[in-house]
Amino acid sequence: MDKHEWLGERFEEQRPRLRAVAYRMLGSLSEAEDAVQEAWLRLSETAYREVDDLRAWLTTVVARISLNILRSRKTRGETHLPDLIIDRADGASPEHGVLLADGIGLALLVVLETLAPAERVAFVLHDIFDMPFEEIAPIVERTPAAARQLASRGRRRLQARNAAPDADMRLQRNLVDAFIAAAQDGDFRRLVAILDPEVLLRADVASTEVRGAEQVARQAQTFSRLGLLRCPVLVNGAAGLVAMLEGKPFAIMAFTVSGGKITEINIVRDPERLNQLDLTVLEG
Repeated sequence: MDKHEWLGERFEEQRPRLRAVAYRMLGSLSEAEDAVQEAWLRLSETAYREVDDLRAWLTTVVARISLNILRSRKTRGETHLPDLIIDRADGASPEHGVLLADGIGLALLVVLETLAPAERVAFVLHDIFDMPFEEIAPIVERTPAAARQLASRGRRRLQARNAAPDADMRLQRNLVDAFIAAAQDGDFRRLVAILDPEVLLRADVASTEVRGAEQVARQAQTFSRLGLLRCPVLVNGAAGLVAMLEGKPFAIMAFTVSGGKITEINIVRDPERLNQLDLTVLEG
């Protein structure tokens, strides 16, 4: 085996983790794959004997590439909706399991999109991947103390949005099932009881946001009258639904459950986004 083949094998061992790092930073599966591939190109052009710790070196390179992508988005004034990862209701695939480890649900990714590029990178590297601030500082071009502040600001934003889901999948699914049943029965009180008082409903169509248990309950009653077939799935590792109309995907509903209540509902109805999703998990 020559050194290029040896290096390629070592890189492939790191690829799943690198994709996870980039996906959390970028919220885009395609851009995450591009960032990882760019890291490989840079590695292949580097004298590998100069790399003391391949894992750390590659993480740093992917982080810097991701930071540049985030800064470019901001310069262009782009907004980005996180890519969805759909799995069977009984569990994520091994590949998706790596991407979704550490409870990175859709609600958390949505909040990450509101952070400044350096805040997002510092938070992801430290709070999710345990990188010390001394190593994060040169990536975000700050001192270690300033990098710590960046991550702290991101953490406070996430805590304020209550975006971290409960880990109990059975509780998540039971609450989602109860929510759908109450909506179909037109039971307004049951709906409100299931929802957090400050629940947020977000729909990508017209960038609609509705906040508050009573307001979201009314929206749910309206949605339930469309005659949809609802298929339970996991959306980014949390309980969700694919709503079908006349045999075609009509909407994806992703739920965040925290403190025993539904705290957030994200609805994806944009046809272009729906067409890009891999929904083979619904087959059979």
